[in-house]
Amino acid sequence: MNQPIFLEPVFQERIWGGTKLKQLFGYEIPSDRTGECWAVSAHPNGQSVVKNGPYQGMKLGDLWSKHTELFRSGSPVFPLLTKILDASDDLSVQVHPDDAYAGEHENGELGKTECWYIVDAEPGSVIIYGHEAKSREQLVQMIEDGRWDDLLTRVPVKRGDFFYVPSGTIHALGKGIVVLETQQSSDTTYRVYDYDRKDKDGNLRELHLEKAIDVTTIPQAYEPVSYSSKEEAGMTVTSFVSNSFFTVEKWEVSGQAQRSAREKYTICSVIDGNGLLRTPDQTYPLAKGDHFILPAEFGPFELEGKMTFIISHE
Repeated sequence: MNQPIFLEPVFQERIWGGTKLKQLFGYEIPSDRTGECWAVSAHPNGQSVVKNGPYQGMKLGDLWSKHTELFRSGSPVFPLLTKILDASDDLSVQVHPDDAYAGEHENGELGKTECWYIVDAEPGSVIIYGHEAKSREQLVQMIEDGRWDDLLTRVPVKRGDFFYVPSGTIHALGKGIVVLETQQSSDTTYRVYDYDRKDKDGNLRELHLEKAIDVTTIPQAYEPVSYSSKEEAGMTVTSFVSNSFFTVEKWEVSGQAQRSAREKYTICSVIDGNGLLRTPDQTYPLAKGDHFILPAEFGPFELEGKMTFIISHE
């Protein structure tokens, strides 16, 4: 198949959400508490739908299971999930399990290793990444004592930063940040602390301390990710991370760039600008906020315009 597979995102309302998904990307959002755009998702809690071509109207999970030739993957489920998050308020301090723990405790769900590209950040924005406990006993004691300022590591962020967040990492997005998140296809989160916030019914939100303490990596100091950029076939390619979970890159196009798709599928998200994608057979307009998959053996193509992409693949 030599057509890109464009996808219709799914939106999730959150207590910490806002309206930046509409302001920055022009999405039609369900409310002014919209926290997440599940842009490329086959997870049962929110599946993207194909917008074009012969598979228009199909859910991504069905496409994955019925047309394996489009992906050339050995995974039984679509393994990745691409989101854009609008943290208009602080997210809960949380941690995610790895595959083994999630498989045992969460009905076979995948674990959740993820990474963040900072699309936008208000001045003074910070994330929580890591903790200061030197042992599990100390972690438990600091949580019980509510010594959050002593326990949690805060890191300043700005637009264009990148963070790799493996399972077991205590973390939280801070207020005023918009990120594109590439993650394993999982919806399992263990809350450690939620600022004593209450839900719409006036109840404190549930914490998951026993499981969170089980899965937290100790020790856990913050270390910046080292990454590099190079000029490649008319674009600037920044390689952020490549491991057994995913490879994530940024492509910056200004003018014309030639590429040839990989043997397997590639997920593409336009996070800035607009332009065109050309194949030998057809031309497709691209705009900020578009998300699409280049199927396996898509072949050569050209990108034209001024655009920034975050791309990912297995």
